[in-house]
Amino acid sequence: MKKQIIINITLGLMAFAPAYLPAQTPAIDSLNRLIRTETDNNIRIQHMLAKADHLAIINLDSAISYNLIILEESKRAHFNTGQEEALSKLVYNYSYQGNSSLAQKQLNELKLLAYRLKDSGTFANYYASAGIFYGMQSKYDSSIYFYEKAIPLYEKIGNQERTAQSASNLAIGFQQQSNYPKALYYQQKSLKIQEETGNISGEAYTVVNMANTYHNMGDNQRAENYFLRAIKLAKIKHLINVELYAYTNLSGMFLNLKLWQKAYDYGMEAAKLGKQMGDKGIEAASLSKAAVAKANQQAYDKAMALSQQAVTLADTVKQPIIMQQAYSSMGFVLKSQKKWKQAIPYYETAMASFKNADMFIEENGSIYMELSECYENIGNSAKALELYKQYTLVADSVHNRNNIQKATELTMNYEFEKKEQAKKVKQDAIDELNRIRMIALGSGLILSLIIIIGAAIGYRGKQRANIQLKNQKNEIERAMLQLKEAQSQLIQSEKMASLGELTAGIAHEIQNPLNFVNNFSEVSIELIDEMKEQIQNHDEPATAELADKVANNLEKIIHHGHRADSIVKGMLLHSRSSSGIKEPTDINHLADEFLRLAFHGIRAKDPAFNGKIETDYDNSIQKINIIPQDMGRVILNLITNAFYATNMRKKQSDASYVPTVKIQTRRLNGKVEIKVTDNGTGISEKDMEKIFQPFFTTKPAGEGTGLGLSMSYDIVTGLHEGKLLVKSKTGEGTSMIIILPYN
Repeated sequence: MKKQIIINITLGLMAFAPAYLPAQTPAIDSLNRLIRTETDNNIRIQHMLAKADHLAIINLDSAISYNLIILEESKRAHFNTGQEEALSKLVYNYSYQGNSSLAQKQLNELKLLAYRLKDSGTFANYYASAGIFYGMQSKYDSSIYFYEKAIPLYEKIGNQERTAQSASNLAIGFQQQSNYPKALYYQQKSLKIQEETGNISGEAYTVVNMANTYHNMGDNQRAENYFLRAIKLAKIKHLINVELYAYTNLSGMFLNLKLWQKAYDYGMEAAKLGKQMGDKGIEAASLSKAAVAKANQQAYDKAMALSQQAVTLADTVKQPIIMQQAYSSMGFVLKSQKKWKQAIPYYETAMASFKNADMFIEENGSIYMELSECYENIGNSAKALELYKQYTLVADSVHNRNNIQKATELTMNYEFEKKEQAKKVKQDAIDELNRIRMIALGSGLILSLIIIIGAAIGYRGKQRANIQLKNQKNEIERAMLQLKEAQSQLIQSEKMASLGELTAGIAHEIQNPLNFVNNFSEVSIELIDEMKEQIQNHDEPATAELADKVANNLEKIIHHGHRADSIVKGMLLHSRSSSGIKEPTDINHLADEFLRLAFHGIRAKDPAFNGKIETDYDNSIQKINIIPQDMGRVILNLITNAFYATNMRKKQSDASYVPTVKIQTRRLNGKVEIKVTDNGTGISEKDMEKIFQPFFTTKPAGEGTGLGLSMSYDIVTGLHEGKLLVKSKTGEGTSMIIILPYN
């Protein structure tokens, strides 16, 4: 009864949109010109419908207003196709907005139009729209019923695009009822069509739904890969709705993995995009996940504020799955603070929201469990026991369905086409066997022979299928190997990019000590010539004075020679491949060397830069075990960023501002702390949450890869089992703190 359950519903994206088009302003501008100049009314309405698809991706309110205009113009022009498409789009828009009454009104009008026209395509659009309508209300039995009627009609009239869309949406219904084999079957069917027709937008919608299926099956690695693939495809076609659904479900996945900060980051990103689109349902769901993440981080005030926003939005959309998530998140936030009595009404509202829904997922049972725990803690043991029994009933049912999930896991690597081919081979063998049996019915001997032949045919068919599956497995393994190689190359490219930038600075800066060496050498030669003359003249005081000058010059030559040697050694240390082996290292010396190297780099980029460098090294620190090449790269990266921030602030400030970078080392409580502090531009609170994410950068395009801090974080926390912390205030500066084990 004490087990903590994280309330999290994975949202399925209802992928049907009448057309997949990128939401780009230039595209809308182009359509506006066509709409203004087109003289044929029907063609003009077709252009308007295309514009409505763009608006649906940008903002639902704008799309609804425009589709209502299209509907009225189509009625005046007696253009049935325009009416049909506008009504379908309105059902889609209103459903996503959570306005079920207006969605129902448009659906009824579309139904009347279908019965009046008696056209297969119109009936197919009506069935698909009904599938959307019921799916968004979590009535998945009804949604499945209508999509199973729509798909054969779309196939009959040869509309591949909408066949694929409907198959992807039908899969969501099966997914929400934990029927994962069916869900994958239709998702693979959809994806095959999208890939064959080159429909990148449609592929993005289907891939994000497949990611949800894999996540629900517990295959989080494959789910994350598919979510990221969907985001990549969505960015190509500017599909904000696909992008935000991927972000919100990534948030849910990281909640299950107890990676709270990642869950919060993705949840807030999805909420921002949901608000931008006017999709209150997804905004509420995403805020709910962010709230649960913050509650698990014990940031209860923030969690309460996010949950309250989610509940307010959920009350406006009235979608069962959104109501369930918003109210259960509020219950979880209160329960986390041991406010058992206050949490109960929220959990009961969440439980009531899915009472009439056709969802069959484990989270439903989790709410019974959470509510049972609340009643137990307020002393109502009878109610707690009743709810716990309901939890076990749901858990047992879902567990039985897990047998299906396991069976599906074994076949996930097979493409849909291979499945169909294997089925065809098997069916051909059966048909051939039956034909031979009919011919040889009168002869037992011949019958036996034919049975053997039939078995051989079946065996050969299975062999062919196994060979095909083995080949496909090998292709997948090769693809995974190529992916790992690409990742390694990308990391190496980041290292080489920083090395190239540093080398340019060193090549410029190393001229200083070399120039000193050359100049003092030339002067010393001249002094020695003068000394020879004075010796011949027996002028001992003048000779002694010249000897002192020569000695002084030689000291300067030695000093600058050592400096040049130090710079070159530091560069070689940075460029050398990491051994991956820890060795005793003087951290003060390492930090000082890379401080100088970073300063050379910024000076090479901007010769006018002149900042103040402060050092404060704890000499009590003895050598510590680190990988010097890797830790050197971390220190160099942090100091380079500090110089960059101070240089940017200098360009924005008056002459009184003095760019300052300070590096400190301390031995504290069995740890070694290395702190790099600057008085630069600082980091905003929004960016602070993302700075360690791969590819995130605040620098202008072309000035940063976004991998430096991510790699530094991995080196410190992974290879050295330490911590990398950041403290910053916008406009005042930043401190980056490395904490390492002393031994």
